[in-house]
Amino acid sequence: MARIFAYVPHAGGVADEAAAELLTAAAKNDAGAAPVAILTGWGPELDQAAESLKPLFSEIWKVSAEALAQPNAEVVRKALIEVIPAGSIVLVPHSHFGWDLSPGLSIKLNAAYLPDVLDIVAVGGGSLTAVRTEFGGQISVHVRCDISTGVVINTRPGAFAAAAPSASGAVVDKPITSDLTSGRRYLQTIEAEGGDVDITKQNVLVSIGRGIQEADNIEIAQELADALGCAVSCSRPVVDAKWLDKSRQIGSSGKTVKPKVYLALGISGSFQHLAGLKGNPFIIAVNKNSKAPIFRVAQVGIVDDILEFMPALTERVRQQGSMAQGAGR
Repeated sequence: MARIFAYVPHAGGVADEAAAELLTAAAKNDAGAAPVAILTGWGPELDQAAESLKPLFSEIWKVSAEALAQPNAEVVRKALIEVIPAGSIVLVPHSHFGWDLSPGLSIKLNAAYLPDVLDIVAVGGGSLTAVRTEFGGQISVHVRCDISTGVVINTRPGAFAAAAPSASGAVVDKPITSDLTSGRRYLQTIEAEGGDVDITKQNVLVSIGRGIQEADNIEIAQELADALGCAVSCSRPVVDAKWLDKSRQIGSSGKTVKPKVYLALGISGSFQHLAGLKGNPFIIAVNKNSKAPIFRVAQVGIVDDILEFMPALTERVRQQGSMAQGAGR
């Protein structure tokens, strides 16, 4: 079986949380494999990030050079080509940097390339079958790929469950002899605006769909979210109508989330939306349509008008909160 490598981004001495997800993706390729983590960079922050991966990976390759101090995909690609053997499976988080790095890396390694992978369902006979989306996330497809000469795979953050720490790894320094000069010069990193709330960090989500009917009704959902101490998210129709920002959208063309409790309010439950739910959340679905697909995956299903249900639930939550405060006095 081909060797498996996980390229782990890091910042400020902290490895990206996608590292644990890459470990799970590696097990989907080969359950018995011992994937190697690769980090590139320079200085104490690289050392700290590498040390932090010891509980996850049995081996961590640290590629250190001053030219790698800044996130320049062209330079990182040159370094990885020198250390990664031909025919390998290389896992890279599906991020802006991953998009920049991976296609060229696959060409230089003479390997296949699979972007935005949601799952890996079969490996064998020199091929790999993965699940990804097409047409702007409107459909999910199974893609069969020839990996006889290796493959570079971009895994969507949140699509794979985070593996539990179970290793006691060792950090291995990998010296670079290649010329790392580049025609591309790093200027600065500008953080993209992520919206007013990060729905990927929420344990509970109040998620609304087409059943909210109009923008003014979103306030009702927000009142429920405030009572529960959580955030409002949504399905694609709400974003398409420009009622909420895209940073709130869940699904194959939105964000992948892993809440513990998910309130699906007025959401039909298309597979595109469900592709954004990971980690087996407890789903409470409310919809006027008793045949809505969301009821097939929900632990609790309620056939009701969400515009009547949400205020009633908000009031009950507030009452329970008042009772708890009174009991604590």
